[in-house]
Amino acid sequence: MTYRLLASFAFVWFIVAIGAAPARAELEIDITRGVAEPMPIAVTDFYGEGRGEKSFGANIAGVIAADLERSGLFRPLDKKAFIQDAESLNVLPRFGDWRIINSQALVQGRVEMTVDGRLRVEFRLWDVLAEQQMVGMAYFTIPGNWRRVAHIIADAIYKRITGEDGYFDTRIVYIAESGPKTKRVKRLAIMDQDGENHKYLTDGADMVLTPRFSPDQQEITYMSYYQGVPRVYIFDIESGRQEILGDFPGMTYAPRFSPDGKSVIFSMAKDGNSEIFTMELATRKVRQLTRHSAIDTSPSMSPDAERVVFNSDRSGSQQLYTMNANGTNVKRITFKKGRYATPVWSPRGDLIAFTRIYRGEFYIGVMRPDGSGERLLTKGFLVEAPTWSPNGRVLMFFRQEPSDQYGRGGKTRVFSIDLTGHNEREVFTPQDASDPAWSPLIP
Repeated sequence: MTYRLLASFAFVWFIVAIGAAPARAELEIDITRGVAEPMPIAVTDFYGEGRGEKSFGANIAGVIAADLERSGLFRPLDKKAFIQDAESLNVLPRFGDWRIINSQALVQGRVEMTVDGRLRVEFRLWDVLAEQQMVGMAYFTIPGNWRRVAHIIADAIYKRITGEDGYFDTRIVYIAESGPKTKRVKRLAIMDQDGENHKYLTDGADMVLTPRFSPDQQEITYMSYYQGVPRVYIFDIESGRQEILGDFPGMTYAPRFSPDGKSVIFSMAKDGNSEIFTMELATRKVRQLTRHSAIDTSPSMSPDAERVVFNSDRSGSQQLYTMNANGTNVKRITFKKGRYATPVWSPRGDLIAFTRIYRGEFYIGVMRPDGSGERLLTKGFLVEAPTWSPNGRVLMFFRQEPSDQYGRGGKTRVFSIDLTGHNEREVFTPQDASDPAWSPLIP
């Protein structure tokens, strides 16, 4: 499966004369308000003349509607309620027909195969009440990329209505788990953010943990056990090539790329103590950032690469700290009861996500970089390892169920949740899944 379009996107802004319409406030959703009623939106099957084009049109519309619905901000209307058919809609919407079914926005499109075998997909987004087109674009690609085009269109719709970048044209790398609890097989796997286009990247011969994307999406850094010793590796997605980051004397774990992708920050344990290090990928030069008798681990850089958040037990319990990227100015930012772990900086720079363990329960939450404004979004027997969508509005994490006295149950699954904490959804995978990592937008 290729993720690159054959040609540059043709951003064609379709302008259609529809006569005078009364002035109205522009259709929009304010996603910073918290819980809000989802916007009713009609996503019609994209028009196509041939059987193959009709099939592409229906499939593309289905993916767009599913993306928008999963965001929790949109409510796609039942196609059975549609009054206007796709063929007449291809000329011009009859806005009265869409107002009758209470649609506030309308998505329509057209699909055709070009003489050179490419797929041409165009779409328009309409404000039904104002009877105005909000955006229109066309794309050319190979037929096998139809699903990715659908995600790109959903991103364009999301951005036009919310004002925020979308996150649908992205992938998730995670750990696929199988086998009995006493002999677990853990493999690297990758999929689209909606669970489609699933692929295993490793064969399970060696246990792998904590995968993370590089900023350009072409590489993944992760930890793998080799002869019982954890090491940090880099995996090239396109070629399948794997290389060890370095041959260190101690155990290495919790790796993450820097925002520019030129270095990796990780933890290394020597003589029972864990410190935080960085390594420049071009030179393999290693720099130690922390020097403390306590355990320092799980580092994550801010998007401007100026600061690092990590967890440490230097205060007697596991808490979150920040420091400058050179290791200076260490500050504790959490002071509440319980233990804090797996911090990760939002790509927007405004929040830090974390896991909190308190009174036998696990929580996923967010806070400001100074530790203020803590909000807990979800909880469970075991919820852990939050990862951010590229627009900083949605988190993904894994949830494990408890096992019974015979070791049955304990299923591990991946979920997403938005910053309101009211739109939690499972991302379905073929096997148990843990340690998800969200990619940037696909270039």
